[in-house]
Amino acid sequence: MILTADNYYSQEANKHYLSVSQYKDFQGTYGKVGCEEYALAKIDGSWVEDMEESDALMVGSYVDAYFEGTIEDFKRQHPCILKKDKTLMAKYEKANQMIERCERDKKFMQMMSGEKQVIMTAYLFGADWKIKIDSYHAGRCIVDLKTCQSIRKEFYHADIGHINFLAEWGYYIQGAVYQEVVRINTGVKLPFYIAAVSKEKVTDIEIIQCEQSLLDEALIEVERNTPYILQLKSGEIEPIRCGGCDYCKFTKVLTGPIWSSELLGEV
Repeated sequence: MILTADNYYSQEANKHYLSVSQYKDFQGTYGKVGCEEYALAKIDGSWVEDMEESDALMVGSYVDAYFEGTIEDFKRQHPCILKKDKTLMAKYEKANQMIERCERDKKFMQMMSGEKQVIMTAYLFGADWKIKIDSYHAGRCIVDLKTCQSIRKEFYHADIGHINFLAEWGYYIQGAVYQEVVRINTGVKLPFYIAAVSKEKVTDIEIIQCEQSLLDEALIEVERNTPYILQLKSGEIEPIRCGGCDYCKFTKVLTGPIWSSELLGEV
């Protein structure tokens, strides 16, 4: 299957290829529990995500579309964000402030000036993978744009302690896969950067280079989990429900009462 911008997110492409977002649907991250049955339902089309985004997500998507060069298409697809004079509604004006802050910084714009939305595929760990790079500097580096609540926010988990937002949302996994797919296609292992912009009252920006050791660890994790995901996609093994995602809530069938001690889940 040949991928293009038009079919990259199609059901056919998602059945044929693994992607970082699909991997995280199955495996989860520290910030979001994975759900195997939900992931398969998305792939076969029996579960379609609610496209109604929160204001915060809409702001992030607007910034993403601007740097992708698809902002006019985004406005047409989401007319609810615009006033009658075609300017942004006040609650989404933060998006323009974030963009303006990025444009004031020479280094940030330099990092985002690579080839936009570059699609690559590769055979990796027994699976065909697809990636779409936000800003690709051939022979130099891979850059991915991330909007976030706060660049320096710490997240705490009892088993591992305090972590940053890259670990929380699986961005080291993304960097590892992108780096390896590019290496397979070009023969060159490139550094992976996050171009981060926050949604805080005063917008913060950073260019963050992911340590190679952390990318290497993440790639080992992907290698370990990929065969199991392929078994799930092929129907060789039955998926496990997480019990807490929107899909599980919607499809839940009660068979009897639960104990009150079960409400907190595993501690």
